[in-house]
Amino acid sequence: MLKSLKLSLLVLLISAPALADGLAVPADVISVYDGDTFKANAHPWPGMTMNVSIRVNGVDTPEIRGKCQAEKDTAIAARDYVREVLGESVILKNVKRGKYAGRVVADVYLEDGRNLTELLIAAGLGRAYDGGKRSGWCD
Repeated sequence: MLKSLKLSLLVLLISAPALADGLAVPADVISVYDGDTFKANAHPWPGMTMNVSIRVNGVDTPEIRGKCQAEKDTAIAARDYVREVLGESVILKNVKRGKYAGRVVADVYLEDGRNLTELLIAAGLGRAYDGGKRSGWCD
């Protein structure tokens, strides 16, 4: 029963934009896959923890399994940068369902209030992204 309730609340959280837009969700970082994707335990309500994969909203970073060595090298640099700046906890805002099963898209804020998307772009490790066709990272 409790598992079913948790699943229902998660579905509500990621499928109801009006609710998700106004909600600041604290999350504990578990692991970082690349510059724009990481796993966390999110805490949308007191006493509730949900393990989710998070795609950082508004930025595209190179892929670890990129098409050229330059893309792969920059992807590793972006991943390492994110591992360094994220710390242990973040705040997720504007949480929405992602294109891929089990993943959400969210604005990610560090504990000090800085926006991860803005940091990645300013560091030259990511590009602004609106969810459309991505540009390549290889010349």
